[in-house]
Amino acid sequence: MRVVELAGIGPGPFAAMLLGDLGADVVRVDRPEPSPLGTDPAYDLSNRNKRSVLVDLKSPGGPGLVLDLVERADLLIEGYRPGVAERLGVGPQACLARNPALVYGRMTGWGQDGPRAATAGHDLGYAAVAGVLGMVAAAPGGADQAPGIPANLLGDYAGGSLYLVVGLLAGLHHARATGAGQVVDAAIVDGAAHLGSMLWGLLAAGHWQDRRGVNLLDGGAPFYAVYRAADGGHLAVGALEPRFYAEFARLLELGPDAPGQYDPARWPELRARIAARFATRTRSEWEAVFEGSDACVEAVLTMRQAAVDGHLAARGTYVEADGVTQPAPAPRFSATPGALRRPPARPGADTVEVARDWGVPGLGAAAGDPTADGSGTDRSGTDGSGAGRFGTDRSGAGRSEPDEAAAVDTAAEQGE
Repeated sequence: MRVVELAGIGPGPFAAMLLGDLGADVVRVDRPEPSPLGTDPAYDLSNRNKRSVLVDLKSPGGPGLVLDLVERADLLIEGYRPGVAERLGVGPQACLARNPALVYGRMTGWGQDGPRAATAGHDLGYAAVAGVLGMVAAAPGGADQAPGIPANLLGDYAGGSLYLVVGLLAGLHHARATGAGQVVDAAIVDGAAHLGSMLWGLLAAGHWQDRRGVNLLDGGAPFYAVYRAADGGHLAVGALEPRFYAEFARLLELGPDAPGQYDPARWPELRARIAARFATRTRSEWEAVFEGSDACVEAVLTMRQAAVDGHLAARGTYVEADGVTQPAPAPRFSATPGALRRPPARPGADTVEVARDWGVPGLGAAAGDPTADGSGTDRSGTDGSGAGRFGTDRSGAGRSEPDEAAAVDTAAEQGE
């Protein structure tokens, strides 16, 4: 499977990384200007398992080079504001005219239409408008406090990248069956809203209050919450089911006179008693108490602590590659496992190689390859990424990525 990614930041690159982790030949089309993040490319893990070519889409020949790549691709990912790709000459109409089986993925925050579609935004705002940030309680009973901020995981990656990947793969399945490509409009507001489907059902049934910090799964219940230990560490308690709660209460030594698990009127009293017990020992001491039990209590780990956790180490959840600790590819496949084949791509470093592998001599010529002769149409076989293509049968992008309008106008970015 060949993927063209028009460079950006945030959910689009993460989606392309996920496809690359699973074995796709991902070619990132970088612009001549440096990344707005200013990060050393060697540490931009969202660009691992990719190759990079440099193309100036503002130059007269730039769009044509991208279309040459598109002709040989299965998927395309872009995260510009609505209309920008069209103005650059690489919008869906131009790309599908060149390759009717292409699945064209559009990653934005607001979507391709609607009152906010043309305005700037970031993960936090998208999650806020979708109604999901308001569910994240910073503390129990936190309806009157500001919501917690879950980094940019909830909007960008959960509501954005993962929905884009699902859409692209579903579109690819359809394209291989029918020969017809299509456009996938992946908006973070749509995906983030969709994540709340179960809670919308509970709300309709009267089992969920439309305010944070007072419900069963948002910290409102004292047996589904986070507590501070004596040394300042924290433990996450998820003892929902009565038999797990009984084990939790026994190991925590709550005592026979503790309020009942499902007696909401006495939840404040129960929470105080649980908090008082956790405050008597350090986090590691409580870890020892609950280890191997079904009490559903786990330490809240930092990133570096998680990387050396015994369970995660045994599974290889985190690995070190090229001197950088990072998450391993996920999910796991029994027959076709993902792998870290290449370190993060450096902008333009693979232009000549990709031109040869994909049969795009014009790209090589633009990069100064003296062997490029303007001919060649190889569209199959293995690629230089270290993995074979998923298939060659053509019958069958916080936020959005940065506003490529920077190349054509001075509007602020829609995404980060």
